[in-house]
Amino acid sequence: VQLQASGGGVVQAGGSLRLSCAASERTFTNYYWGWFRQAPGRQREFVASVGRSIGHTYVSDSVKGRFTASRDNAKKMVYLQMSSLKPEDTAVYYCASIRRWPDEARYWGQGTQVTVSS
Repeated sequence: VQLQASGGGVVQAGGSLRLSCAASERTFTNYYWGWFRQAPGRQREFVASVGRSIGHTYVSDSVKGRFTASRDNAKKMVYLQMSSLKPEDTAVYYCASIRRWPDEARYWGQGTQVTVSS
């Protein structure tokens, strides 16, 4: 499985950003997919995941109500819509395949940097 994340950048606090992740996996629809992040000096943490069914999602408490994960099976794409961003959301964001719902990752993509300025 190869994963390519994109869409990171610099945004002001309160702003929005959408991350995208392209997956090469032929059986894309069979997988759960997720997002994780790692801030400087901190361990990587789970952010959100999307199940096989449209609308089946799970998000961490730290981003609940602000972030939404989604998928487009036809395009083999996974998305993370982020809104009401805070400086503490600054991190490198990674997409991953999920081996065990909702947050046990198996295959990782390279990250994309998100920086939220105050």
